[in-house]
Amino acid sequence: MTEADMLAEFRADSRRLAQEIIDTFPSIGAMLATAESCTGGLIAGAITDIAGSSAVFDRGFVTYSNEAKQDMLGVRPATLEGFGAVSAQVATEMVLGARRRSRAQFAVSVTGVAGPGGGSAEKPVGLVWMGLSGPDDLTSAVELRWESSWSRDLIRAATVRAALEALIGRATSP
Repeated sequence: MTEADMLAEFRADSRRLAQEIIDTFPSIGAMLATAESCTGGLIAGAITDIAGSSAVFDRGFVTYSNEAKQDMLGVRPATLEGFGAVSAQVATEMVLGARRRSRAQFAVSVTGVAGPGGGSAEKPVGLVWMGLSGPDDLTSAVELRWESSWSRDLIRAATVRAALEALIGRATSP
């Protein structure tokens, strides 16, 4: 499969998943928020591209810089200094900040290295941490590892799809 085919598939999946969110969340009386770094608002965009999204989407935070993560989401400077922006700890603080600073019962956060540069041996291109939080206040951070050879567009599209899948999974789990 070519990269263009993969990108088209990820985007089509994301559109289908966003529609599923819009169809599912009203029945559970839930709103959602996003906190995005490496995807730069693409998760929020995937959801708000669908008519009816205002019934389920409260707000999105695009926090590309460390300062934005601190100012908008309350990520602690010590967390950024101790673990780096691409870490489980920062993804967790981002998702909790999105929940606290919105009316959402569900939130997702992503922070990662989309490339093509910026990676290291410890945090290579393709590494993304995703935070997920629901109304039960259980919060988790999940490590995603995409192929370092993938383009920036492909890494970001795969991350959007993974975030939408995680939101649906969290909202529909017993």
